[in-house]
Amino acid sequence: MSTKIPLSRRSFLTSGLAATGFAAFPQILSSRAFGATSANRRLNVAIIGCGNRSAQILPAVVEQGDNIVALCDVDAGALAAMKAGTTNPRDRRERKAGKAAPKLPAALTAAVAKATTYDDFRRMLEREKSLDVVIIATGQRWHMPMSKAALQAGKHVFCEKPLAHSVAEARDMALFMRGSKLVTQIGTQGGATDTFRRSMEIIQAGLLGQVREVHCWMDRTFPPSEALSLSADPIPSGLNWDAWCGPAPVHAFKNYYVGGCLSWGRWLDYGDGHLADMGAHAHNLPLRALELGPPIRIAVESSEPVKDSYPAQNKFRWDFAARGKFDKVSVWWHDGPDAGPPAEFTADIRATYNKVPTNGCLFVGEKGILLADAWGKGGVMRLKNDASPKARGVLDHDAAKVLPLVYRRAPGQDHMKEFLDACKGGEKTFQPFDIAARAAEFAMTGMVALRVGQPIEWDSANLVAKNCPAAERWVKLTQRKKWLA
Repeated sequence: MSTKIPLSRRSFLTSGLAATGFAAFPQILSSRAFGATSANRRLNVAIIGCGNRSAQILPAVVEQGDNIVALCDVDAGALAAMKAGTTNPRDRRERKAGKAAPKLPAALTAAVAKATTYDDFRRMLEREKSLDVVIIATGQRWHMPMSKAALQAGKHVFCEKPLAHSVAEARDMALFMRGSKLVTQIGTQGGATDTFRRSMEIIQAGLLGQVREVHCWMDRTFPPSEALSLSADPIPSGLNWDAWCGPAPVHAFKNYYVGGCLSWGRWLDYGDGHLADMGAHAHNLPLRALELGPPIRIAVESSEPVKDSYPAQNKFRWDFAARGKFDKVSVWWHDGPDAGPPAEFTADIRATYNKVPTNGCLFVGEKGILLADAWGKGGVMRLKNDASPKARGVLDHDAAKVLPLVYRRAPGQDHMKEFLDACKGGEKTFQPFDIAARAAEFAMTGMVALRVGQPIEWDSANLVAKNCPAAERWVKLTQRKKWLA
């Protein structure tokens, strides 16, 4: 997830909120006692995963006046740090910089002071009868199992992206959500911006003509793929390593596993590299704007053979069949130090920025191009008949100004407020789990192709790679049942 905080919230955090009365909490009752559609009631919220991402999410909960009633983490140090008003001391960025963990805003520290702490999410769901909402900010291997357990307990759920760690998990969640009336939202916050939704409207109105190629990229890189280490570092005091691994395999503990998604995300038993981290953001806009179904063919080129960690440089390609008013299209994901779209598509980008940005999402249409950042926001467009060689913002381009608004706009362009308002009976969320499950199948088929080392012909209806029986092992990952609800 991005670490950027919207300006409205930045000023909120700077103020400390000490004077706004959030330190004086009311009696904690389930919000259902105030009526199913009361927009003024306070939600009772729990968060699973007390690292730095949760410290970025929770201020929105406090800002809305909701109650943080429970904290859960398998690392006693992370729980203690949040209670003490600091971020997780094991955070990768702070360790790398040799700095002490930064202080949390005073208002957030006050808000979690009375929260009950748990080291097992299942016990929390059993005991916290007043809970309305569960926020999940854990490692990817835990996203789907925890989300499903919370939904089964009747709670609304916000989960960090991506929703699943395998194609089979994505399908399981898609089926589970059918008919559900619970509120869900995935943490692809770029989708809450006006520019994201305007880009959807522009593409769906046909201003670019048929789009047959989309390139998404991020210039992040990991070291070359390597095998798991068999030697173990001492497990830090207070960390339940077995529970941290959860449904994934338990390997010899290494210090480099802990510290956030850029630490564990490299290791394929625990995450899916930059494709899962930033690709989950970047592919959200083409998925929504082009109304993509499942891919039919997936291919990957990597800088070296795949061992147990994500390769240093990758180029994924998904081919999608024609659907409705849209022609067939290929969508790409590029990562590594040289990541970017092919040079033949960059003239308009260079004319606008004098360079190719370090991240982006480029739609190549018959009549022009549209470029957003890797979060799908801040879009600019240029049509082939435009007088200026430079692209203009999607909110400002003359050809786009006449288009009607199709999608409602998020209040304050704030994805957490949009979620919390929906939990109080407001408008439906824009990025619920049924869409997140489609996005996860999209991404995880790429991981299947990466692991088998060859292009696959994808049969989504039956969850099989028609040309590669060996892919079955990677479609449905073996999970340890011990930690599942």
